[in-house]
Amino acid sequence: MPLKAYDDEEDICIKRIVVNYDSLLYDDDTGEELKELYNLENKENNLLFKCYCKDPSARFSFFLEGNDDGWTGWMDDPLKEYTNLSPGRYRLFVRVSSSGRISDQYLISEFDIEPPFYLTTLFFIFYGVIVLLIMFIIYRLITYRHKVKQAKLESIIQERTEELMTEKEKTDSLLANLLPKDTADEIMLKGKATKQKYNFVTVLFSDIQGFTRIAEEVNPEILIDELDNFFFQFDSVVEKYNIEKIKTIGDAYMCAGGIPNRNRTNPIEVVLAALEMQEYMGRLKKEQMRRGLKFWDIRIGIHTGTVIAGVVGQKKLSYDIWGDTVNTASRMESSGIPGKINISGITYEYVKEFFICEYRGRMPVKYKGDLDMYFVKGIRPELRAEGKAEPNRVFIKRLLSLKIQDLEDHYFNWYEENVPGSFVFHNVRHIKNICTQAELLSTAEQVGDDKALIIRLAALFVKSGLLSDYNNPVEHSVSKLKEMAPRYGFNEDHISGAEVMIRNLFAGDKEKEEVKILEDAVYDYRGHVDYPEVVLKLMEEEKNMEVKFDSAKWLEAEQRKISDHSFNTKTANLLKSYSGKEQSEKLREHLKHI
Repeated sequence: MPLKAYDDEEDICIKRIVVNYDSLLYDDDTGEELKELYNLENKENNLLFKCYCKDPSARFSFFLEGNDDGWTGWMDDPLKEYTNLSPGRYRLFVRVSSSGRISDQYLISEFDIEPPFYLTTLFFIFYGVIVLLIMFIIYRLITYRHKVKQAKLESIIQERTEELMTEKEKTDSLLANLLPKDTADEIMLKGKATKQKYNFVTVLFSDIQGFTRIAEEVNPEILIDELDNFFFQFDSVVEKYNIEKIKTIGDAYMCAGGIPNRNRTNPIEVVLAALEMQEYMGRLKKEQMRRGLKFWDIRIGIHTGTVIAGVVGQKKLSYDIWGDTVNTASRMESSGIPGKINISGITYEYVKEFFICEYRGRMPVKYKGDLDMYFVKGIRPELRAEGKAEPNRVFIKRLLSLKIQDLEDHYFNWYEENVPGSFVFHNVRHIKNICTQAELLSTAEQVGDDKALIIRLAALFVKSGLLSDYNNPVEHSVSKLKEMAPRYGFNEDHISGAEVMIRNLFAGDKEKEEVKILEDAVYDYRGHVDYPEVVLKLMEEEKNMEVKFDSAKWLEAEQRKISDHSFNTKTANLLKSYSGKEQSEKLREHLKHI
């Protein structure tokens, strides 16, 4: 567009704009209108501007804003060329010197040169995306390599760990074969094991009759193989009855029941093991006699008493027992007869209800004087399976009636170690009372031996779940039952029966007689003289277990419960001191004085 000169007599205007030397962007001769702003492509960056002034002697000076640092010098030619202009916006100014006068600056053209496509905003965004993508790929690659390396390291660690675990299992297995588990664990933890005194242990010695003579006549390899077979069989028997093998010395085999886990049934179990050893050697003897071979015969001696047990040695460890009981058991074996089981009078007193024993009289024993001795002839007929020399269901029930006492001892110790101080009601004394009451009611109500055992099992574990989940204890009680009971010989029938009782009690299902007995045992405290004091301990305990606890509401609910309470069994009703309504009144009076 034409621009006015510095006075009214002369005009200064843009005459022509040439792009890239050959293309006319604007030509005044064509009469087209000069645009205020030209948008040029990136390649159109070489421009030639030609101006016009009426005064032929005029001189010109140019300034391209966006490119020049200052005005050009005065030129006679009104032409100005710019080459290789960078992308951007430009404004071209001109000054004219005419007749000694210099005009003001005039804007004669304004234009934009677009950047190349690869420098546009869109492409910068694209570049940014590409850079981010590359960075992400690099990150993922680094992460992948790290994960591969980590996986490889973990694989190596896992492999080494498995190798270590395998070696540890081998070591543990070896220690378990050499030492009792608790003793082995103590050695692994402390580096040594303490010696312990056990007051009720049954020791068994067995010895092969005439072994010295046999060893002289039999090939050594055959001799060792035969001994290995015998001892392998004996090991299987003692493991079956949870008896601890102590050692073998030549042809002698020594084991003991009641260590390291104390129990009441070890005399019975050791005699059962001895009978199986005797029966095995008897079968072997008959087979050897039938084939005309030399036969092996053993003497077995058993005694019950006190021993000291512990580990001897610093490098080659061995578990051993000492004491007069060990010496007496050895004398029982040496005083016996081949093929017979010789037991002391003390052991006889513990097993006489289970086995037929033949009294031998008082026999002389070296360093001991005369001692009562008995030959074990076998299991009592009423306790023996028909046609078999093995225990029947009655025998097992009698044995379990002793084992449950061991289970109770173990459970009470566990409960006392784990019960929190906030359990002022459900303490170990309360648990023992439930068990005692369950046994008493089962006997008085004459439910039978099987049901009585199941009731005692249920009573023992019914509250154990409180230690894990006070508000929902059922599953935890059942879990603890299934964890502990099998260790003491209780089978699936006993455990599932106790489980059903526990679940029915919490569900309020009292259809079965045994559940009624269990409920009476659990709520036995409601019939006692000290009910008001005891029930306030229950309130205190539940208050400790709840964040929001309303004592008034709790006592109101307890008043209703005790007023409506009645025992299920005749025995429980006979044993109670007060009725439910009487206890409710006693509780009300007690609250007035506190």
